Amino acid sequence: MQWKLLSMVGVLGLAGCQVVPDRLPQAEPGPDPACHFVSEAADPLAAGVEVLTEWGFSLDASDADLGLVSASRSSELLAYDPWQDLNGWYGGGTRVFGSIGLGSRGGFSTGVMLGYGGIGQQPTEVERVTLLVDENEVRVSRDIRRFDQLGELREARSASDAGFCQRLDQAMAAFSQEPSQGLSQEPSQKQEAAP
Repeated sequence: MQWKLLSMVGVLGLAGCQVVPDRLPQAEPGPDPACHFVSEAADPLAAGVEVLTEWGFSLDASDADLGLVSASRSSELLAYDPWQDLNGWYGGGTRVFGSIGLGSRGGFSTGVMLGYGGIGQQPTEVERVTLLVDENEVRVSRDIRRFDQLGELREARSASDAGFCQRLDQAMAAFSQEPSQGLSQEPSQKQEAAP
């Protein structure tokens, strides 16, 4: 009976050891200054929607009154190796379960199961872009998330870089000037250098 009481006190003592973060999470790195620009497009919101849809994004949410557009696109990562970004030996889709039991009549049993799941599913990368338009002033936010073959988030980062935002600004300006000419194609994410 004493060992139950002592173990209960130990568990309650450890439960109070949780640490509170000293600051709230922030997007790191922050958006590049080029992602806040004055657009030359006659209607930046409509031009932004047209450019993003032509680049292969699908609209997730929009509110014309607020000047907000959110769009995303996903692609399969064919050469993604989850073993490269292991967080300890447990990562990469490996799942280990085990148990040990003692019986009252001297019996002893143990068991271990080891498995690697997600065969046949492809890891994916989801790129999300949000535009906030106030008259001709445009703010762009872009992030990239990678999911492994089990659908678990493996990497998330802010990708609001100068190159993407400048290409978006130029394509929006070109759309409003000559909508019948079509837009320049956005290079795929795999061609861009990872920061």
